[in-house]
Amino acid sequence: MCKGFSSLPSSCLEKAKEMRVKLSHLAETHHKHKAQDGKAFQDLETLLTIKSGLQAFRGFLRSEFSEENLKFWLACEDYRASPSKTKASSIYSQFINTDAPQEVNLDAETREVLLSVTDSVCADTFDEAQHRIYSLMAKDSFPRFLRSAHCTEFIKAF
Repeated sequence: MCKGFSSLPSSCLEKAKEMRVKLSHLAETHHKHKAQDGKAFQDLETLLTIKSGLQAFRGFLRSEFSEENLKFWLACEDYRASPSKTKASSIYSQFINTDAPQEVNLDAETREVLLSVTDSVCADTFDEAQHRIYSLMAKDSFPRFLRSAHCTEFIKAF
């Protein structure tokens, strides 16, 4: 130990050790968050788990007039967490029916399957349709989002 430290009271040395441990923990936590932040910009799944990322992506989709895809995906997440006939009916009327105000782009086969089970209340009722819309967002919208001003602003604010 250097001469200057030996003259300090042991309580000061203990405090210094505690501070070093806390600073190490903070640095480690910061490093983990930075690694997660970098991943947030690489995959849609991670981006959707970050509140500000979800908002930035929603703003981008709104600017492209395709926000219904994200709204549908979120409605399906909510339905899966607590399925009910009311929620199912709302999803059908808002997103699935051919005259729905926010109709999502589903293939005819998936749409037919969903319309044939309109009375079932099962947590996985919308899984296939949700997966198709998620894939559409991941392959089409998300790469454009990464090149957009919305993403640049999200990164700056993060």
